[in-house]
Amino acid sequence: MRKLARALALLALLPTAAAAYPERPVKLIVPWAAGGDTDNIFRPFGQAFQKQLGETVVIANIGGASGTVGAREAKNAPADGYTLFAVHDYIHLTYYTGVSDVAHTDFAPVCAVASTPSVLTASPKTKWRTLPELVADAKARPGQITVGATLGSTSHFFPAIFEKAAGVRLKYVSYDGLAQRMNAILGGHIDLTDGNLTQKGKVDAGQLRFLAVGTEKRSPEIPDVPTFKELGLDVVYAVVRGVMAPKATPEPVLATLDGACTKAVRDPVFAQSMKVQGTDVHHLDRKGYAAFLARVDAENRLLAQELGLLRR
Repeated sequence: MRKLARALALLALLPTAAAAYPERPVKLIVPWAAGGDTDNIFRPFGQAFQKQLGETVVIANIGGASGTVGAREAKNAPADGYTLFAVHDYIHLTYYTGVSDVAHTDFAPVCAVASTPSVLTASPKTKWRTLPELVADAKARPGQITVGATLGSTSHFFPAIFEKAAGVRLKYVSYDGLAQRMNAILGGHIDLTDGNLTQKGKVDAGQLRFLAVGTEKRSPEIPDVPTFKELGLDVVYAVVRGVMAPKATPEPVLATLDGACTKAVRDPVFAQSMKVQGTDVHHLDRKGYAAFLARVDAENRLLAQELGLLRR
């Protein structure tokens, strides 16, 4: 009888411990430098997320090696819910191109939060004002027009898809994240890069030029910028960002994170901050995000193969 009572007492303690999560600050690893798109999206998300979690969410920028340094740290962190990973589609691409040994399957999905359409962006120092002018010049000078990209990431695949659709060849220059690429194109060191609506102010000021947007229909935020499709190129591309946790994170903790995320993305302050950045709030819960990741992973493996970039 005494043994049974002791066992019951121990069992009674387990739900209490699980229910206590979180009881200290949660670190959200952003695998890029501060000031880039991923950082600018997850900082306002972190504010909304911590309101729902009831604990501080600390953004930790851990850049390097096309996002791989931060990914490895997140993967190897204790699976206790106190280290999370701010991720986007790059995780599939860097894995299949051999840049990284970290795959999306090394994590437990929590939720998707945002989707940002890509815009082919040019330096105003270039002579083209339209996408057809760029295509004609690229065909006349194969491999001479420079494009800044984080190799093996979305900023590499987006122009590579454009290359294939247009039948042109560009010269890639490697940078670790958008902040570095923007500095390069603003300084006139490269001709093109993968931009988005966060650069609209710089376009309006004449510092950059939008050539085409990777959406199905024109964006109401940049109505004068044509889509690739209306110009005859089958290019539709957006970067989807979400939150993951180390793979062995306990189920009750994942459920708590999922619930907090669902409420956080409905925060009007977060929605407004996304609108300012030309990003759509794009929420998927754990189950939906897991299905999305599996589908996109398969699509990106095939894409890497078609582009001649598959390394594993």
